[in-house]
Amino acid sequence: MDETPATGPAPELSALVVPLLKGVLYRDDDTARWSALLQLQGRVRDHMAVLGLELSLDEAEGYAFLRSQPDSEDPAAPAPPRLVARRPLSFPVSLLLALLRKKLAEFDAAGSDTRLILSRDDVAEMLRVFLPAGSNETRLVDQVDTHLNKVAELGFVRRLRGQEHMIEVLRILKAFVDAQWLGEFDARLTEYRKQLEGAAGDE
Repeated sequence: MDETPATGPAPELSALVVPLLKGVLYRDDDTARWSALLQLQGRVRDHMAVLGLELSLDEAEGYAFLRSQPDSEDPAAPAPPRLVARRPLSFPVSLLLALLRKKLAEFDAAGSDTRLILSRDDVAEMLRVFLPAGSNETRLVDQVDTHLNKVAELGFVRRLRGQEHMIEVLRILKAFVDAQWLGEFDARLTEYRKQLEGAAGDE
């Protein structure tokens, strides 16, 4: 009897690949799936490489996600197709991500807890420090929830159940805003201030 060749990844591999294609896999959300990923991560990497993706996995922090493979250094080489889209960020969202990453670094240095929880007022105060006086401050602070919703959509914070004005800063932010980027934080904030001052002047 002829056997039909198998197509696609094995069932146990599909149980890992499909969730990863949908978003971030957290250890604390599904410990069984996380254990399976640790055991099969070599096969997952090989399978995703065919699609132009690479697995980014942090055992210490407990998260894994897929990112596009870096472009070749050869300018003549064709750019690989991208399954993970690059999304441009607005200026306020970029500023908020920078401030949250800085806050997370300070929180880790203090070593008091594993979860960074902030209120909406905490976030508004973080933004207010870097804003010039004037209408621009009021407008941006009033839009904190809008910016937080965007950051949550990107997967860098989550709102606490039953406490809509409280957020948890997710540690995956460290994978996207790395130590080198953080080392340039002061220079970046100088640029942010210039942009904000220019925006206030235009008004």
